[in-house]
Amino acid sequence: MTTPFEPYWHRRNLPHFEGGSIPQGVTFRLHDSLPQEKIAEITESILYPDKVAANKERIRIFNQLLDKGDGAAWLNNSAVAEIVQNSLLFFDGQRYHIHAWVIMPNHVHVLLTPMEEWTVTKILHSWKSFSAREANKILGRVGEFWQREYFDRAIRDEKGFNAAIAYIEKNPVKAGLCQIAGEWRFSSAFSGA
Repeated sequence: MTTPFEPYWHRRNLPHFEGGSIPQGVTFRLHDSLPQEKIAEITESILYPDKVAANKERIRIFNQLLDKGDGAAWLNNSAVAEIVQNSLLFFDGQRYHIHAWVIMPNHVHVLLTPMEEWTVTKILHSWKSFSAREANKILGRVGEFWQREYFDRAIRDEKGFNAAIAYIEKNPVKAGLCQIAGEWRFSSAFSGA
């Protein structure tokens, strides 16, 4: 499929991928989940000559820190997590197809495929702006809710697709929040039992 936009573009410090109807894994996080000074420290400490290996190591460390649930962890509030869940699922099947998702205490992972004329950027903006406004009402606060940036990764094949689903749905288990993936209420793996 041809797309009316460049597949790769940059905003701020992170590269982003807009590839039309290619599945993508996306992680976005609360504004206070990783302090900027910690991000800078990690980025400066990883000095691999291979940029791909350095980026993988940074992402691994960032994910470990996110799983600790630092910051205000507003997504632990079930009313706030429900708002985020509803925003993710509202246009599923109309603007995008969601294959897997999980709402952690301070971040969200989603595996999705954008539909024609919808970019990851537009989709993330919709999710984040609506959920931030509504969550701030519930929390009785004003100000930044989500970090402006997000991490995204194109999924290249079936093996990568299945690995992304497994990672997303097992994230609460890995973080020690539940024993099995089906127990985590705010996830595509939730069994409701």
